[in-house]
Order: sequence, then C-alpha cells, then structure tokens
Amino acid sequence: MTDETLSPQLESWIDVARDSDFPIQNLPLGVYASPAGPHAATIVGETLVDLHALSQTGLLDGACESQSLQRPSLNAFLAQGRAAGTALRRRLSQLLRTDGDSALRERAGELLIDGRDAHMLVPVDIGDYVDFYSSLEHATNLGKLFRPGGEPLLPNWRWIPIGYHGRSATIQIDGEPVARPKGQRKPPDAAAPSFGPSTMLDIELEVGFVTGKGNGREGAIAVTHAEEHIAGLVLVNDWSARDVQAWEYQPLGPFLGKSFATTISPWIVSLDALEPFRVTGPVQEPQPLDYLRASGPSGLDIQLSVELQTRGMRERGRPPQRISRTTFAGMYWSMAQQLAHATVNGAITRPGDLFASGTISGTDPGSYGSLIELTWRGERPIDIDGEQRSFLQDGDEITLRGWCENERARRIGFGTARGRIVEGATTP
Repeated sequence: MTDETLSPQLESWIDVARDSDFPIQNLPLGVYASPAGPHAATIVGETLVDLHALSQTGLLDGACESQSLQRPSLNAFLAQGRAAGTALRRRLSQLLRTDGDSALRERAGELLIDGRDAHMLVPVDIGDYVDFYSSLEHATNLGKLFRPGGEPLLPNWRWIPIGYHGRSATIQIDGEPVARPKGQRKPPDAAAPSFGPSTMLDIELEVGFVTGKGNGREGAIAVTHAEEHIAGLVLVNDWSARDVQAWEYQPLGPFLGKSFATTISPWIVSLDALEPFRVTGPVQEPQPLDYLRASGPSGLDIQLSVELQTRGMRERGRPPQRISRTTFAGMYWSMAQQLAHATVNGAITRPGDLFASGTISGTDPGSYGSLIELTWRGERPIDIDGEQRSFLQDGDEITLRGWCENERARRIGFGTARGRIVEGATTP
C-alpha cells in the first residue's frame, strides 16, 4: 500500500526550502528545552512543532497515547512500538499539509517555535549503547594498518556482527563540546606507558538506530521482525582516542579510548520516512548462519559527509571543509542482523537503547570515515585550508551530515552531529 505521507507532491503550509533536511515527508522526533522543561517535538523546515503542547489539545487523540508525549524523553512513546510512530506520523501529516486539517494552523501561535532558537536535548534516556564494526571497508583498512602483510580481516568477521558495549552516560547532543580525554599511552618504541592527554584524537562517522518496543524476557528478536523494534535513526560520532585504545584494547577490546564522549544528531528519523531509499545490501559470503538470514532490501542509501573546521579557519572567517563523503548503503551487516545478533543470547533491549553501525567507509580514500584511515595512521596528513592534520587538535570542530535523495522522493535529512574539541579537565 502506498504511504501518502511520502508523496513527493505533498507540501506543508509551513515554509520549507527545497534543500531542507526536514520536509513534511520527514517528520522526525526530538526533544527541546522549552521554558517549562523538556518537550517532545517534530520539525518542518526550520519550524518546531511542540508535540507536548499539541498532545494536550486533543488533536492527537486516536493517533497515540497522548500522555506519552508529555514526558521529558521519548522513551514512553517509543515503548508503544513502531505502529504508534506510524499513526502519529500520519496524523501530523494531516495537520501540517496545505490541504489537510486546519486545526493546528489555527493554533500555530501557541504550538510552533522557531527551530533556529531551540536548544535540542538528547531525545531519549539511553539505557544501553552498543557500537558495531559493520563496514567491510573500514575493517579491512584497519586490518591493513595493524596487521601489515597479514590477512586484514580476522576469521570471525564475516560470520558475526562484531560489537562492544559503550557508555551511555557520555552520549551527548549535536553542538556540545568534546573534552580531550586523558589516559595511558605506550608508543611501540617506549619501554613503559605514560599518562596524559590523547595525541591521536579521532572521529568515527556512523549511523545509529534507536530501539522502540523492547523484547523483555520474550526471547531473541528474529531478524525478520527486527525492524518492528527500530524506532528510527540518528547520526553518530564515536570519538576515539587511538593512542589510548591501542594500548588498552588487548585482550578485552575498547574501554577508555571510547567511553569519554559520543555525539548524536538530535532528530530520530523514522524507518517510514526512509522507506523510499531502500537498497539491497552487499552479498554476504559465506552465507550467514540461519538466525542472521533475511530476504529483501536491508540497506538504506544514506549519503554521509564529514566536515572539519579548525580554530584558525574560524578566525579567518573560512567555512568548514569537507574531508570525507561516503554512503550507508554498503554496510555489510544490516541493522536487522545487528539487533538479532545482539539479542540471540537472551540479552534484553529496552525503548531508547542506541545501536551504532561502527565507522562507515567506502572503497576510495576520500570516502573513509575516520582520520586514522584518511591519514593512514598519521603517515599522510591531510591539508585543511593550508593547515596539516593527522588527528584532531584543540579548537577543531567536526560536523557530520546525513541525507537521502533520489528522483522518486523528497530529500530526507538528519541535521548535524557537531562537536568542537576543547582542552580536557585537570587530572585530580
């Protein structure tokens, strides 16, 4: 059945630029800091619609449990499952389209906010955070860097979605500063480790999904039903201290090199909005085990870019410079496979959990999603408006962008995931 909310001909009575990330076909969910506290919202163009206030008018009755939109986070709403998100989306589309229900337009003064002035918050209380390692190209590049002359991929990589559990308490929103972390570092030629600020601070360009309905004690989530548990997607920057990580990761994997900060974009973009951008993922060889097998297009053609602006560029009035562009379409392990694998042992997911893809890299150097790849571990520094960078310096600002577009649909975007590096706190 055709989803009328996705029609490219659909227009809103709210002004929307043609290249906006947020046409009426998107209608993502987020939370902003209203004078009365955190309020759920959606966005059309540059205009926020206060869903907390809207839910109190009765205009959403029948579309969802209205009180769930009156909480300081979206967890209670997401717990109702994907069907509730679809129903809310349809009702909002009716209220916001030019030829739809005029009830919201008549109360615009009390329900609409200029999005340029809104302070966005992390939209969910994230109980658990998992970061995967699902890009074949990224895993291959790191294998070549760390195991030169050997097989780039470890034997289990094509059999299992590799991941680690991160620290949800340090997940932050677009625009918040990132303090340079401290930790133990040991260069290969050093006799002993030393302690201090990371000198190899890096980015990881990722896409994450937020869970809606959890599985509780009902058992593993089947790969064929996994998307029923996915509320939507966000951009993710899993900041990484490569020198700290290199010393600590054997034998148990990432710890302090990853746990200090993770930045996400503020708007949760639904799978419904992204449906026109479905693509078939790469052929998986060998064929996955039965619990990871699924048919049909499992990928999404999300275009991604990384921009860098140094302190010197800001002082000279120079705009950020793009240093990478790639796509989410080629991810080897799909979101459904990631979620199925994460729960196959009986692990529980809850509304608002975050699962990130791992660094997304393409096949050519201009499409790598981390500085360790872009500069080949610092051997090939990149030029940024006359400045050299191997890894991030204090004052550098990274901006991640993501969007989808094709000739059959309106452009759908994610906004940005930005972070500026600042000097870390004094060690106690």
